[in-house]
Amino acid sequence: MPDNSRIIQTEYTDVMQKSFVDYAMSVIISRALPDVRDGLKPVQRRTLYDMHELGIRYDKPYRKCARIVGDTMGKYHPHGDSSIYEALVVMAQDFKKGLPLVDGHGNFGSIEGDGPAAMRYTEARLQKVTQEEFLKDLDKDIVDFVPNFDETEKEPSVLPVRIPNFLINGSDGIAVGMVTSTPPHNLGEVIDAVKAFMKNDALTTEELMKYVPGPDFPTGGIVVNKDELLEIYETGTGKIRIRGKLEVEHDKGGKIRLVITEIPYTMIGANIGKFLNDVYALVESRKAPDIVDISNQSSKEGIRIVLELRKNTDVDNLIALLYKKTRLEDTFNVNMLAVADGRPETLGLKKVLEQFLDFQYEITTRKYRNLLDKEQSKLEIQEGLIRACDIIDLIIEILRGSRNISQARACLTTGNTEGIKFKSESSKRAASKLDFTLPQANAILEMRLYKLIGLELEALMKEYEDTIKNIETYRDILENHSSMSRVIIKELDAAKKAFSVPRKTLIENAKEMVYEEKKQEASPVVVLVDRFGYARSIDEAAFERNKEAALAESRYVIPCMSDSKICVFTDTGRAHLVKVSDIPFGKFRDKAQPLDNASGYDSSEENIVYITSLAEAATAQYLFVTRSGMIKIVEGSEFDATRRTIASTKLAEGDQICAIYGIEGYDQLVLKTDAGCFIRFPLSAVPAMKKTAVGVKGITLSEGDGIDEVYMMNSSVPRTVTYKDKDLLLNCLKLTGRGGKGTKVRV
Repeated sequence: MPDNSRIIQTEYTDVMQKSFVDYAMSVIISRALPDVRDGLKPVQRRTLYDMHELGIRYDKPYRKCARIVGDTMGKYHPHGDSSIYEALVVMAQDFKKGLPLVDGHGNFGSIEGDGPAAMRYTEARLQKVTQEEFLKDLDKDIVDFVPNFDETEKEPSVLPVRIPNFLINGSDGIAVGMVTSTPPHNLGEVIDAVKAFMKNDALTTEELMKYVPGPDFPTGGIVVNKDELLEIYETGTGKIRIRGKLEVEHDKGGKIRLVITEIPYTMIGANIGKFLNDVYALVESRKAPDIVDISNQSSKEGIRIVLELRKNTDVDNLIALLYKKTRLEDTFNVNMLAVADGRPETLGLKKVLEQFLDFQYEITTRKYRNLLDKEQSKLEIQEGLIRACDIIDLIIEILRGSRNISQARACLTTGNTEGIKFKSESSKRAASKLDFTLPQANAILEMRLYKLIGLELEALMKEYEDTIKNIETYRDILENHSSMSRVIIKELDAAKKAFSVPRKTLIENAKEMVYEEKKQEASPVVVLVDRFGYARSIDEAAFERNKEAALAESRYVIPCMSDSKICVFTDTGRAHLVKVSDIPFGKFRDKAQPLDNASGYDSSEENIVYITSLAEAATAQYLFVTRSGMIKIVEGSEFDATRRTIASTKLAEGDQICAIYGIEGYDQLVLKTDAGCFIRFPLSAVPAMKKTAVGVKGITLSEGDGIDEVYMMNSSVPRTVTYKDKDLLLNCLKLTGRGGKGTKVRV
């Protein structure tokens, strides 16, 4: 007979409810959702920590992924190797993560949905950013460590991440009854928002969006519902509409190619194949009869899906059809759900930054409290050794007169002289007054005789002074909120400088692109501007026939479309937008007219510095250099405006632009002054700034001196210029940092 006293009777529904809730919370907290503090799911956190423990650093050789996966599964994540390897692969894919955390070696899949090779074939190691911004200072007790699943190891409950990874890399995951989907953002923009919020925590979401205007997808594309983003970042939920980027190409035979160069983030993987099938279906159903052929020419260099069109195709209508009927325009469902304070919560932009900053202050406090404790312990030892050096003869006498180390230690700490032989009563009286602490006594007993050398004593005093300074610094950081804020901001600035990249995704409103009126039939033309500022346009075929003469006679040659605009930059800091249709069109030898007639440009007050087509500027970056040595890089898209004349840059009083260059294909810059000073530095040292910014100092000029010439260089290609009637090889100039005085060249 069963023992009824051991049978617990309960309602089946209650048992099911409790079991399901326990299971759901386990999936939510321990599997599917990222922690808002480090932006990582448990499997990602455990994989990165295991790689750190295995020593697979960014500057060490790659290790087999099978080893990483096996070690992670055996120590920290007993949920199967496939989930661990999948997480490892995703963290290495630069088309899914704006900031890859793993450096993969081998086949890690492709943007078109090809799967990675088996883990026994691929290798991986940590990225530099992961080592420096995610795993640094783990040895300083700045995060809690918890037992692993079988309590044989310890693992961090959260990684001490120094950048807002939850926003930067985004996340996606399906839990029980909830889903998380956070878009990736630009590292530099998010860090700027964090710094602004630290300085003023009363900033609204709208004000924070001046720093973070929207998501920045690694696949680029265009966000087309800009006006709806504020509500999305207020609530943490909403829908972002993303559109692929298209380019129209024309060949000599009059055929048109529609080229997709960037795709929506939601299209990566199998959805690229689905898009191609959707286009085929449109052709077969005669909804897109103008498409002659479609080919996917994508490679490691980027996306290139080419649609061959018939002559005289209505391209605008076709583009509208593609956006409407295919995934070329898609929706990204935002649900910024994460684990905050131990429970799942949907967070807006401001709340995410609050949680991140609370975590930064917590780990910084723990770090410097740990460092302070170590320095105070070190100070105690150093004080004991310094004091011991002053009475070293007495200590030697105690050691020689003691029978064992315990007797000597007792004398040093409590002054107990019993059983110790002294040479004199005065020594015994002096020994009875000793009161070293136990750590000091142990350090004295372990001290070697060479420490009594003069230089060693000086080094000890220097270490003592350094320790006191460190203690003062650490106490200041721990006791003053502003000091700790400066430390955090300094670390954020260093991360931004080392790892930020330019924005890839454009933020616009849909009607600027979709609901555009039909343009007149455009044709490719070439605008020619001579050194006197006279301009004319000719068709592409005429230019090809007279190419040599056109290049010899013209200062600027701008290929563009007849319905487009060119942008004329002048030394006064203005940019004049000129419609190509307003420039005289005709034969190659037809008379040109001054650009003044077609624009607000006045040749009597300003001089042309640079001309480009607005279409080319939309995807280019430009270097601005002024006479006073101020430099910056500006996105060409900033000059697309409806007004005829806009400010291209901000100039100090009396300053003027002396040069503007497109930076594509160049990696170094040389500035030459009137006085013959040359400075050569990497183009990467020039920051990207808004057109409204003054810029930064490129060279420190002497009084009365100014920039005379600017040379763009490719470091791998020799560049020779004429200086004082002699050839000067610019590659021989010393490569320095930006802002120096340069080198005076004498030839």
